[in-house]
Amino acid sequence: MTVTPPLDMTAVIHPELIALDIAAQTKHEAIHEISHLLFREGYVTDPGAFAADVEARELEGPTGLGQGVAIPHGKSPAVTRTTLAIATVANPLAWESLDDELISIIILFAVRDDDAETVHIRLLQKVAVLLAHDEFIASLHTAKTAEEIANLFTRTA
Repeated sequence: MTVTPPLDMTAVIHPELIALDIAAQTKHEAIHEISHLLFREGYVTDPGAFAADVEARELEGPTGLGQGVAIPHGKSPAVTRTTLAIATVANPLAWESLDDELISIIILFAVRDDDAETVHIRLLQKVAVLLAHDEFIASLHTAKTAEEIANLFTRTA
């Protein structure tokens, strides 16, 4: 029997991939802005192609979980290293959500095609466990720095 080692969140959470108070006014703008952040930091080779892959996945069903949090994800050949990019928005956005509320925190999964059936599932599971706790979500909403947000994911995972 093969035992899968636990997922180390410090391998996928990086303060340089956390953007605070982005100016996006729509879901489309937010996805593109975060995709460009991933490109600037070297995690995506083509931000337009990656954003298109994320938007294609958005058509399959809502990624707004409720309580102001969305978890869009893109499995894409444009991704060079599987990671998470996190953004808070200056003004909450309309986003298809389970509770029909506006979104103020976006946790974007950028997944290499090779990781689609392995790391992606483990990462999604890990984030889902964190987001199941109201205290964690409240702390995300009140975090003031990228480092605070990164620490929330890495110390509680």
